Amino acid sequence: MTGFHIRPAADSEFAAIGALTHAAYTHDYDDLPANYQDELRHPEALTDSFAFFVAEDDASGELVGTIAILRPGHDMHGEIGPDELYFRLLATHPDARGRGVGIALTEFAVELAAERGARAVVLNSGPDMVGAHALYRKLGFSRRSEREGVVELPDGRSFTLLTFVRDLAA
Repeated sequence: MTGFHIRPAADSEFAAIGALTHAAYTHDYDDLPANYQDELRHPEALTDSFAFFVAEDDASGELVGTIAILRPGHDMHGEIGPDELYFRLLATHPDARGRGVGIALTEFAVELAAERGARAVVLNSGPDMVGAHALYRKLGFSRRSEREGVVELPDGRSFTLLTFVRDLAA
């Protein structure tokens, strides 16, 4: 896991973050709803609630990954406890796969949670994102079906949004 570093995103990078996130998600999932693809392209719409971090390649300066972490004081309409850190939109550019970027970004979120004194790290994932699920399990997350709910899409489809949690040592 070398050759890149993680840092806060700059305001000028949101177009690049959106392009990276869209490329990562559409590379793996070909049936993403249009409204979600639009959300992936425009992370700047989430900055009131989420802080974005990027993985930057040390040699080229290119962005190779990103993660959005819920800002303290936000609770996702009561779904996230005050002692939990929530993240979403974890993405590794398809050209940077296999370098440990996703692992490093996830561990960054876990370390930030520990620094903040959180008792757990929480994330949601679509049911088709099985590669991501394997990564989360490898990193100590477990599925918590009691926290899951059904998402209704504008096109009439629906799916269960899966919840994964990593409890942190007290």
